[in-house]
Amino acid sequence: MRDPLSVLTDAFTSFLFGKVETTRLPVRTSTGQAQAVYLPTAAPGLGDSGVIIGREVYSGKGYIYDPFQLYGQQLPAPHWLVLGESGNGKSALEKTYVLRQLRFRDRQVVVLDAQGEDGVGEWNLVAQELGITPIRLDPMAALDMGIRLNPLDPAITTTGQLALLRTIIEVAMGHGLDERAGFALKVAHAYVNETIVDRQPVLSDIVEQLRHPEPESAEAMNVAIDDVRAWGLDVALVLDRLVDGDLRGMFDGPTTVGIDLDAPLIVFDLSHIDRNSIAMPILMAIVGVWLEHTWIRPDRKKRIFLVEEAWHIINSPFVAQLFQRLLKFGRRLGLSFVAVVHHLSDVVDGAAAKEAAAILKMASTRTIYAQKADEARATGRVLGLPRWAVEIIPTLTPGIAVWDVNGNVQVVKHLVTETERPLVFTDRAMTESSADLAEDDALHAAELEAEERAAAFVEHHLGDSESTVA
Repeated sequence: MRDPLSVLTDAFTSFLFGKVETTRLPVRTSTGQAQAVYLPTAAPGLGDSGVIIGREVYSGKGYIYDPFQLYGQQLPAPHWLVLGESGNGKSALEKTYVLRQLRFRDRQVVVLDAQGEDGVGEWNLVAQELGITPIRLDPMAALDMGIRLNPLDPAITTTGQLALLRTIIEVAMGHGLDERAGFALKVAHAYVNETIVDRQPVLSDIVEQLRHPEPESAEAMNVAIDDVRAWGLDVALVLDRLVDGDLRGMFDGPTTVGIDLDAPLIVFDLSHIDRNSIAMPILMAIVGVWLEHTWIRPDRKKRIFLVEEAWHIINSPFVAQLFQRLLKFGRRLGLSFVAVVHHLSDVVDGAAAKEAAAILKMASTRTIYAQKADEARATGRVLGLPRWAVEIIPTLTPGIAVWDVNGNVQVVKHLVTETERPLVFTDRAMTESSADLAEDDALHAAELEAEERAAAFVEHHLGDSESTVA
């Protein structure tokens, strides 16, 4: 206890001269030395439930991500956009992500595989490892009783069938149907569904009805039968391409029996289709709607729909509108849509800019691999990335990406296990031992280079100038 005289003296001194405080001289030091004063810190993670992606580059922490665990708390939507130029690790990320998700019993995945080599899709090895036979859509094989998907499958609702037929026609024509052509299609579809009950209706039935409409359809609108036939002529010509043209065999018959929609992984192999032809968006539309009505069910399963070369969807207004509905509908039933695109400019500057913006808005998770500086700046503007992330994207090495999970932005190194490597790196050179060694050396060098760049980046932005610590 203090001496009463000392207390009285301090009070009197404070009254005369004000409160007296101890003064300490500042210590001049650098940020590199002063960091020892503070406890180690790192960016917050996304929790510990889900699949391991790799590690956060700056802190070295494990990076775990799962849209189903984060949905409703940290994520407003479970959909995911993956961007980046070829050769930077998008494919390896997708495959390991799917393999790791399938470790959970309540997961199911559909992949639209639009790439491949040696006559098979890129996902062929993964499917084989899981004992799955890909659904290969090939016009030539279809002529020999290959896989068929029927747009008029009774499993699809009548409304869904008509919407799908309209989309096929609008994609092929490059513009929307006018009211007269739409009416001719509607009455032909209604007549076919009402009269054919002993088998699955097929596209050739619609084409036949468009060419030879029933008098009743003309009388209902008080128009001449020749007018109805003329209105439906262009529609018939477009659908005829799926019956007798270059796409024949895949959609002009009953759906192939035996397609296992309960398998953990379903791969639609589209690698035999010309990716630059009008056939690809038509295929995407048919497969998407067919899956919506036959695959997505309220059975508590968590489903992942992964689309390679997704610009075929997002760049077509009519296909994009179908997938917008699928995404909105799927959120209630546990669907995570994963779109893989090389360049964002492929879609935001295209014919479906409005629809693309809506789909991009639904993707609460964005993963961006290395891009050129101008492309990175454009991507940053569209996605609202912080400036530091935009600046680092052109410097990223293969396997490292910027992850933006609803505003939580981190730089992540994707890690591939030895078991996964033969399945995800599918280049033929990987089968040669010398190429394996070269690949390992390249990956190791890339890791070291990435760490050096990360350190240089932090030093550049935080600086190592002297500062004052009181």
